[in-house]
Amino acid sequence: MANRLFRKKSVDQILSDAEHGGSGLAKILGVRDLVSLGIAAIVGAGIFSTIGLASYNGGPAVSMLFVFVAFACVFTALSYAQFASTVPVSGSAYTYAYVTFGELFAWIIGWALVLEYAVSNMVVAISWSQYFVSMLEGFGINIPRWMTMAPGYALDAHQKFLEVGLDKMENIDKIALQAYETAPRIAGMPIILDIPAGIITVLVTWLVYIGIKESRKASNIMVIIKVGIILAVILGGIFFVKPENWTPFAPNGLGGVMSGVAAVFFAFIGFDSISTTAEECKNPQRDLPRAMIYCLLICAVLYVAITLVLTGMVNYKELNVKDPLAYVFSYVGFDHMAGIISVTSVIAITSALLVFQLAQPRIWMTMSRDGLLGKSFSKIHPKYKTPSFATIVTGFVVAIPALFFKMDFFVDLTSVGTFFAFILVCCGVLYMDHSGISKKSKFRVPYVNGKYIVGIGFLVGLFLVYRYGGETLDHWLTLGSTEILLHKSLVIVFWLVWAVMSVLSYKYNFSLLPVIGVLINLYLMSELGASNWIIFIIWLLIGLVIYFAYGYKHSKLGKEGK
Repeated sequence: MANRLFRKKSVDQILSDAEHGGSGLAKILGVRDLVSLGIAAIVGAGIFSTIGLASYNGGPAVSMLFVFVAFACVFTALSYAQFASTVPVSGSAYTYAYVTFGELFAWIIGWALVLEYAVSNMVVAISWSQYFVSMLEGFGINIPRWMTMAPGYALDAHQKFLEVGLDKMENIDKIALQAYETAPRIAGMPIILDIPAGIITVLVTWLVYIGIKESRKASNIMVIIKVGIILAVILGGIFFVKPENWTPFAPNGLGGVMSGVAAVFFAFIGFDSISTTAEECKNPQRDLPRAMIYCLLICAVLYVAITLVLTGMVNYKELNVKDPLAYVFSYVGFDHMAGIISVTSVIAITSALLVFQLAQPRIWMTMSRDGLLGKSFSKIHPKYKTPSFATIVTGFVVAIPALFFKMDFFVDLTSVGTFFAFILVCCGVLYMDHSGISKKSKFRVPYVNGKYIVGIGFLVGLFLVYRYGGETLDHWLTLGSTEILLHKSLVIVFWLVWAVMSVLSYKYNFSLLPVIGVLINLYLMSELGASNWIIFIIWLLIGLVIYFAYGYKHSKLGKEGK
């Protein structure tokens, strides 16, 4: 059984399966299209919404957090690029894990990618709804409140009203309370749901369903619009910057900056999604690596610039709003610009939704070809040349939760799944180098021998914690074993992994860059809350039940080994 669980697919075998099982996809994407899709995915809900909360918590120093997270993503992107040039098929990290770690890990990664793509799209759809409703209100069109939000917001507002009264409620809570009080009722239960989030998901799913060519055109147009408006915000906002707003640079210290890890990292999620379109690329082995690096660098520069402009235009304490880009121009009295941003932000977020709806069906299609999911998921539409059934299922999977769930429930959970996938991809490159698979790669992560550097870095890290982390160490001593297990276990795992990597790097001359990718992603993971990890583990357990109930029995690789 163990042999079947960890049985690997060769690169030649995967390419052969894709050629015979997925040749119905249309190969039309070039490097420019891929960069456009990458920017469409990255520059979405993150920069238009979560960037405000991150700036509120961390102050202007959050711009440096964007640099740090982009730095982490570069190492991961290089690893993705090497895999994409070696295994140019639509499975992304799922396929890469099949080559390096075997079938069980491939399934786990595929299941985790559902969190990255499908669950993050729920966030994007909900964020789109908020901007869309706000835009309509600017034109004097008011949708009933009970049709524009998750029921959790309204129920929380009603409970707060009972506890503190209307006078002590914030404006956003009063809006949610209005939804609760005006909602129609069935058997006494208020009917509250986010209809715009559901509708946009259905419309984008339809666009993805009818063809990659149509999706490409729509994406390119939306990317031009939103990059244009972001540049306008940066160039226009410079004239309203007051340097005193950048002081203090980190008002809440390192803790305040790092509290925005999930929000900032969520803003970068998406560069890996373009690897799912490998079978629709004209030259995937050449274009995918280039596109990943290009779009990541472009977006990092945009993010850092816009964060500095936002925190320079207004005090960071003013940025805890859902539409920070529009808010800052309204704050300085430039209402026309604020209105333009509100309209274009709807377009920008739509493009991010489009890319993730493209990515998820192609993951399921690849898993289906391997026998781990039902055959329907790999069915290619004869006219539209898209994975039709998988696309429809993705629409339902995203639209229904988006109608009923709160956005903040999903943000951290999405980051957990993505960090998990990123770490395994970086580890996969180390395995490829060690096993010789990298010889088939048309693009390789630049090799820097980490034989001594990783271990020296570990010792330096321990010294810095001992020398400057006295308060942190004292805090640890006040915690009980249960609290450490629940809230600090990932920090312990981080140091243990670094120690193990130091030994392995010395023994096998590991490449330094993938090792850095593993350590940075693991460190960022340790900043997420324990509750997210509990939910993620439950999610993985559900996935394992599905695998052993269906995938293990129907695996094509398992049948070939009998």
